[in-house]
Amino acid sequence: MERMDLEKRLRRIQVRDVALEYAILTAATLIMVVGVYVFKFPNNFSFGGVTGIAIVLAEVLPLSAGTINFIINMLLLVVGFLFLGRSFGVKTVYVSLLMSVGLSFLEYAFPMSGPLTDEPMLELLFAIALPAFSSAILFNIGASGGGTDIIAMILKKHTRMSNIGTPLFLVDLMITVAACLVFDIRTGLFSFTGLLAKSLVIDSVIENINLCKYFTIVCNQPKAICDYIHEHLGRSATIFKGEGTFEHKERYIILTVMKRSQAVELRNFIKAHDPDAFLMITNSSEIIGKGFRGLN
Repeated sequence: MERMDLEKRLRRIQVRDVALEYAILTAATLIMVVGVYVFKFPNNFSFGGVTGIAIVLAEVLPLSAGTINFIINMLLLVVGFLFLGRSFGVKTVYVSLLMSVGLSFLEYAFPMSGPLTDEPMLELLFAIALPAFSSAILFNIGASGGGTDIIAMILKKHTRMSNIGTPLFLVDLMITVAACLVFDIRTGLFSFTGLLAKSLVIDSVIENINLCKYFTIVCNQPKAICDYIHEHLGRSATIFKGEGTFEHKERYIILTVMKRSQAVELRNFIKAHDPDAFLMITNSSEIIGKGFRGLN
């Protein structure tokens, strides 16, 4: 009976985690859709990806950028299934479909005849920030926006290329150059700016999402600090003995890692209960292990 109750609880937790994950996927994708449709499409900002290809082709074909984006993404999904089979990510398929349908829906429901404002630099900032923020969230939970990422997955599986980012960057660069030829030099320069800034924003957002605080605590009374870490913060710690080189007195060294909000609580606790403790607090965005990120 207890085993059945435990299995039911585990299933409920799994369902809750999956539901939360897909809620995050949906929210991130919809933010990307808004950023692309409202700021990228009307200004013809073509700094890579399927949306960049769609913007360039929409200028020379009798189809809208949203329709071209939908067609290319569907073709890439088919190619992905053919070349990747079961290893093709379900989350990537979900995001790709939602992205394509969302753009097509906005074109139908909220047609835009031109840019939202007369400030192209302001719109470029939003055209970079919103999709980059969304991409960072997707990458952080093991998904992607589909599109050219599918090509990267295929190249990674079927070739010996160690650096997939280089050919993808070259493809994005070709799309940006095409924007200069199809539109005008002003649009092309804006697109080059977006291409250079996009990866920086994505890397910065991912780093801040995963940012943790690594504590090295040198103290005389470790029990109260460790009890607070275990009971109030729900974290663990490693403790070992050391010796100060100046007075040659025995000291205790505590190592622990936690989220930023918890770090503030721990710092305040140590300051109040052991003011003689010596603290070294370091930023880290790559914590791998139980309670943080898995090895995979």
